[in-house]
Amino acid sequence: MRFSQPKREEISLGVSIAPLIDIVFLLLIFFMLTSHIEIIPGIDITLPYITERVSDTSTENVIVALDKEGNYYFNKEMIGFKELFRRLKETAQPKKTHLILQADRDVKHGQVVRVMDMAKKAGIQSIVISAQWEPEKIL
Repeated sequence: MRFSQPKREEISLGVSIAPLIDIVFLLLIFFMLTSHIEIIPGIDITLPYITERVSDTSTENVIVALDKEGNYYFNKEMIGFKELFRRLKETAQPKKTHLILQADRDVKHGQVVRVMDMAKKAGIQSIVISAQWEPEKIL
C-alpha cells in the first residue's frame, strides 16, 4: 500500500524586509509624535565673528552678557551694574575664576571696557571675550 506523501513547501532562504520597513516607519512616527523639543529662551545677542577657534578647559567660569539695549546679565540673570560688581566680587577666586564676556557686537566699546575694568577690580584675573567662530573665507 502506498501512502501519498504530503507536499513539502519550499523553505525560502531569502529574508523579506517589508515587515522591517513597516516597523521602522512606525517607530519613526512614534518618536516624532512623543518627542518634545524645548527651545530654551536666552539672551538675544549677536556675537562678533573670529577666524581662529580658542578653547578653554577650565571648569569655573562666570558668564557676563551685555545686550544691545545696555542690560547686564550674570549667568543669564538680568542685574544692574552695581549688583554685577557685588556678584563678581563674591565669586572671584584668583587664578581659578574665568570671566566669559559675551557682548553683542552692537554694544559700545566703552561699556565692554567698563565691565572688564570692574572684573579686574573684583579680583578676576582671566577674562575671555566670547565670539562666534566662522571659518576663514578666502577671497
